[in-house]
Amino acid sequence: MARPLIGVTTYLAPAAWGVWDMPAALLPAAYPRLVQAAGGLAAMLPPDPSPSAAAAAVARLDGLVVAGGPDVEPVRYGARPDPRTGPPDRARDAWELALIEAALAAGTPLLGVCRGMQLLNVALGGTLVQHLDGHVERVGCFGRHTVKPVPGTRYGALVPEAAEVPTYHHQAVDRLGRGLRPSAYAEDGTVEAVEAAGDAWVLGVQWHPEMGEDLRVMEGLVRAAAGAG
Repeated sequence: MARPLIGVTTYLAPAAWGVWDMPAALLPAAYPRLVQAAGGLAAMLPPDPSPSAAAAAVARLDGLVVAGGPDVEPVRYGARPDPRTGPPDRARDAWELALIEAALAAGTPLLGVCRGMQLLNVALGGTLVQHLDGHVERVGCFGRHTVKPVPGTRYGALVPEAAEVPTYHHQAVDRLGRGLRPSAYAEDGTVEAVEAAGDAWVLGVQWHPEMGEDLRVMEGLVRAAAGAG
């Protein structure tokens, strides 16, 4: 069976390597490694301003991962910025929202990671909590905490037990978007995973599976992308 092609969103940022110092399309290597380990082929998706680019890209993919990153601009969900909300990346917001909308319209399996989960919620009309005290301990360092699955959900079928996960975030889902349901919670009640309530394979997780060793969430996406469930 051919390995399904999984697109992973990237972002534009200054970078330096060798003798070069210039803008680059960046993605932490842990993302394609996780896709590959789960049986997929990884393709990087840098922002493209063309109005038709997102739909054209999704049409060539078997699955989509919306990667983690900076805070979603609050205007996207009708809120004023909290002083602790980071600066917006409007080009990335626009590109990833367009990809999410194209994937939902096409029925393409979709996994949102951290910011990707938050953006999925916003794309469907939901809102975000702009700051959670105590969820990020040190800049650039992943923490770990336990998430508990909701029985009877897609995530609960993939990971039926409570699991300790790598995490780095200070924002979270507030009001759920249309057609989404919670599928995991942290011990403090924070929504840690959301998914489409219907048959579509659409899942968002608040943590960073690419920074751990558990392949089950990505394996679920790859199986769905291959048409195997």
